[in-house]
Amino acid sequence: MKILIAEDEKAMSDALAMVLRHFGYEVDTVYDGEAAVEKGKTNVYDCMVFDVMMPRMDGVEALRTLRQSGDTTPVLLLTAKAEIDDRITGLDAGADDYLTKPFAMGELLARIRSMTRRAGDFTPSRLQAGSVTLDVEEQELSAGSAVRLGGKETKLMRFLMMNEGKALSAGEILRHVWKDEPDAGEETVWMYISYLKEKLEAIRGDVEIRGDEAGPFTLARRGAD
Repeated sequence: MKILIAEDEKAMSDALAMVLRHFGYEVDTVYDGEAAVEKGKTNVYDCMVFDVMMPRMDGVEALRTLRQSGDTTPVLLLTAKAEIDDRITGLDAGADDYLTKPFAMGELLARIRSMTRRAGDFTPSRLQAGSVTLDVEEQELSAGSAVRLGGKETKLMRFLMMNEGKALSAGEILRHVWKDEPDAGEETVWMYISYLKEKLEAIRGDVEIRGDEAGPFTLARRGAD
């Protein structure tokens, strides 16, 4: 599981990263809000932890920017402020949870576990990328025409559409789409990618999956650089 920490106090950032890595998480760290937005837009995370008070862009504005771009990754806000209005502002910006400093590391870990368990509950049932629509419940992909998808095809297309424009390694895709199937390998990813490429061609949509067996894979608009 991969987590982004955006915290401008380096000692605090190092402590959080050390604890999370000890418990098996993969961790990226940044020290301002603009860097958090850049990382969030180019990488896939299971959870993001933002300090509210950061230079260049505060944590609330960074969160709001990511939400406006369509990012639904669970976000926990950290703050030294305990006022109710500050918590409301953060939650209205799209935060999933709020933790006031100082806090116990055990509570932070518990909140991260809780958010990541609930993440799938908030996935939209219909996703849009360009002219292409994915109906998750009906397992239908449509644009100029429509095709039905299998269960794994639907999960893979949902993951690609929720991370449109991001370069996704086969390993990242395996971890999110085939997480309960340890025997699945990178060749499985390529096989299902090839299925979806054919179906996107068939419905005449304006998005395509770029990448070959070597990866990475990116869902992008046709003709875009």
